[in-house]
Amino acid sequence: MKLLYLLFTFFKIGLLSVGGGLATLPFLFELADLSDGWLTREMIGNMLAVAQSVPGAIGANLSAYVGLRYAGIPGGYIAAISLTAPSIIIIIFIARMLQAFKESMAVKSVFSGLRPAATGLLSAAAFGAIGLSVWNAAAPVWYEFLRWKETLLLAIIFFLIVRLKKHPILYIIAAGAVGVILKL
Repeated sequence: MKLLYLLFTFFKIGLLSVGGGLATLPFLFELADLSDGWLTREMIGNMLAVAQSVPGAIGANLSAYVGLRYAGIPGGYIAAISLTAPSIIIIIFIARMLQAFKESMAVKSVFSGLRPAATGLLSAAAFGAIGLSVWNAAAPVWYEFLRWKETLLLAIIFFLIVRLKKHPILYIIAAGAVGVILKL
């Protein structure tokens, strides 16, 4: 029963998460809210950090981890395959149809409409990840709700990425080292 649940859930997420792996985050947050504690928002934040630093597609890595956590190794495979299956099916269908209709105004309009939708999903994922990184909902007093060290690190890394435009792995390594040094 767990495997069928994963199959249906991640097929739906794969079908609806236009924009790639990070676009799955809003769906995973909703899944965390509905779960009976086997998946939390904090876990999603940790999974996101790991999924971005290991090879492979972020969405597939996230879904495999959730499936593994919920139903073991078979669950990891089912979740990852279910997430990617809709994209494969749709791409095969579109590739066959696009040649015939590539100059159609309707096709151009559909793709123009999908870009803002994908941007919205990615923006929601970004704000969700920022919230997980810098917000401490369990803080005992109001002034501790914001994780100041993490917020400062986020701002510095953002500034360096925009200003220096170096390879992302350098920022990941630097942020990990700072996390160890500051015991974040």
